[in-house]
Amino acid sequence: MSNIKAWKLISLFCLFAVLMGCQSKEEQLQQTIQESIKKVDTELSQLGTALDNGNVRNAVLLKEYGELLKKQQPELTKVVDVITLDATRQGALYSGLTQRLKDIKGTYLIPPYEDTLHSIDLLSDASKPALFSDALTDPINMLADMSKGTLARVGAISKQAEGEGVGNQMVGNPNYGNWQTNSNGISFWQWYGMYRILGDVFDRVEYGSWSKRRKYSYYNDYGRSRYSSPKQIKTQSALETRTRQTYQRQGKQFTSPYASKKTGASGLSRSSYTPPKSRSSYSRSSSYSNSSGSVRDSGSRTSRGVSRGK
Repeated sequence: MSNIKAWKLISLFCLFAVLMGCQSKEEQLQQTIQESIKKVDTELSQLGTALDNGNVRNAVLLKEYGELLKKQQPELTKVVDVITLDATRQGALYSGLTQRLKDIKGTYLIPPYEDTLHSIDLLSDASKPALFSDALTDPINMLADMSKGTLARVGAISKQAEGEGVGNQMVGNPNYGNWQTNSNGISFWQWYGMYRILGDVFDRVEYGSWSKRRKYSYYNDYGRSRYSSPKQIKTQSALETRTRQTYQRQGKQFTSPYASKKTGASGLSRSSYTPPKSRSSYSRSSSYSNSSGSVRDSGSRTSRGVSRGK
């Protein structure tokens, strides 16, 4: 009897130890998340200060391009002013990062914690001045295209690119708009907020044709995982799946906009060329990492490669 009681006590102790171990792991993850949130909060603040002080190279160039284009084509002043906002804290690119951090702060105690840590890592990378500067090549190249070749493109593929024309670099980026599906099941790009004015200047873009013939953009070819929230990535994936199914029913072939990366861009930071990586401790369990990639490379080398043409 005494042996049985002893084994019961040992079993209860082991069970208690296991339960305590699980609890401490959860608490450890929560603590890691809290510390990571503080770190990203600081990084975002530092990025904002760098923008304020003119220490982000392509933010300075974006403003310069804006002033030059307004002198060349005064009728585009309102459109240019909206695009060049990305060189400031008020732009959609920076605001999108702050909103993602706000969302994380409101939900970080909700499992799965591994996905939350992964999202924080991506946000941390996106907050680095070198990568943010790379992301600004899209609005810069919009202005370059609008200048009809008088302004050089930056960090882009040299030679004529396929696509719908000027304004295409920011299409597909959820910081500026989204895809709206009509009653016929056809999706068109809709600029929102202050960017609605771009719809008065640029041609309407249909998702299926854009997917097949889109031209190079930093966001779609390099920055999508870092400059999108998990929810935005899932929305993009759902639209892609839905459109593919529609095309199949109609006997047509659908090409994913992300089927192949358009390579050849030059002058970007080293980190942009490096695929995002996840922390080894949770990379296998992160559902977000399976759909969009993860992060942990923060190279800070920057350079500005300028090429004319598309």
